[in-house]
Amino acid sequence: MVFINKMDREGKDPFDLLSELEEELKIATCPFTWPIGEGSRFKGVYHLYRKDVRLYDPQKTLKSTELLNTKDLNNTELRRIVGQDLINKLKEDMELIPGLFESFNLSLYREAYLAPVFFGSALNSFGVPELFDSFVEIAPGPAALKTAERLVQPEEEKFSGFVFKIHANLDPNHRNRMAFLRISSGRFERNKIYYHCRLDKNMRFSAPATFMANNKSTVDEAYPGDVIGLYDNGNLKIGDALTEGEILTFKGIPNFAPEILKEVINADPMKAKQFEKGLRQLTDEGLAQLFVQEQGKRKIIGTVGELQFDVIQFRLEKEYGAKCRFQLLPYAKACWFGSDNRAQLEEFIKRKAAHIVFDKNNRAVFMAESDWMLNNSRETFPDIRFTMSSEFNI
Repeated sequence: MVFINKMDREGKDPFDLLSELEEELKIATCPFTWPIGEGSRFKGVYHLYRKDVRLYDPQKTLKSTELLNTKDLNNTELRRIVGQDLINKLKEDMELIPGLFESFNLSLYREAYLAPVFFGSALNSFGVPELFDSFVEIAPGPAALKTAERLVQPEEEKFSGFVFKIHANLDPNHRNRMAFLRISSGRFERNKIYYHCRLDKNMRFSAPATFMANNKSTVDEAYPGDVIGLYDNGNLKIGDALTEGEILTFKGIPNFAPEILKEVINADPMKAKQFEKGLRQLTDEGLAQLFVQEQGKRKIIGTVGELQFDVIQFRLEKEYGAKCRFQLLPYAKACWFGSDNRAQLEEFIKRKAAHIVFDKNNRAVFMAESDWMLNNSRETFPDIRFTMSSEFNI
């Protein structure tokens, strides 16, 4: 779903914006609401499917629900507030829209081909309720999830869920760490004891939280499809499962091979502890991947973009008081490997020892300097499987 913000600021024509979206994102768009005017003349939005007008207060002193809402475009009060010229423009746009954009189709939306579009001004939450209401109506319900043991159905009575994201120092003033849990089945209840499958221990969460932008609130219960935040002191990792006692190993949480690899060097030996802690927690988040090379024990950071190195450097200094620098390495590919042919696997490791590192879960990773080197290794060792992604180890 797409929300086009700042309609109360001068900008491009709505038709041009949707054309640009379709061209850049390679998707079809389907406007659900349409702006009445733009910039200083922005008066509100018209809901193309509900056939009603929601007016905008430029002073941001009134909620849209307190203003005139009508389905009649010829309403006298509407003409007085909006002006006949903008009403005429809206009517003209409404005639053009069906011929230029797709009509809403639930199947195409759920196949990620069609994107509903909403217009508004998020600063005053104008146009946002329409997006939320439509999302509730058309979004798919929670689906069954695969585990190594069985298929987990959302309608099951017993609770299960998995951690898919970690964020350290969400509140810099409290140095807390938040694990985001997706409910898979049953009902999560605050203060109830749940089983941590990887650690084989029981845990209780007294302050599970939900988030809306910068606002955070404690939640007493959650259901399949919900995402909640759990305060954590290092017990939870991405891929961890919580249940009411059953051992489950959720599948399909990918860990992709990085595209850029650099050695990370502690720039201040006096801050070694802070450096190690920061690296561990930031890579636990999935911000980047950490590899250790046995020869020399050097640490290698792998990312999919240069910006992530800047983020790591900034957060290490600001949140942990540790400075670092990066040194580019001559590696072009990183991939996990394995084989049922033990002899061939041992020979590969022996011959490629200088190019083998280990990830945080102690899985061997091959660092190739070029596509040719990787392809040559595949030909020389045909029984070895090279993969460009792995699942988070639970």
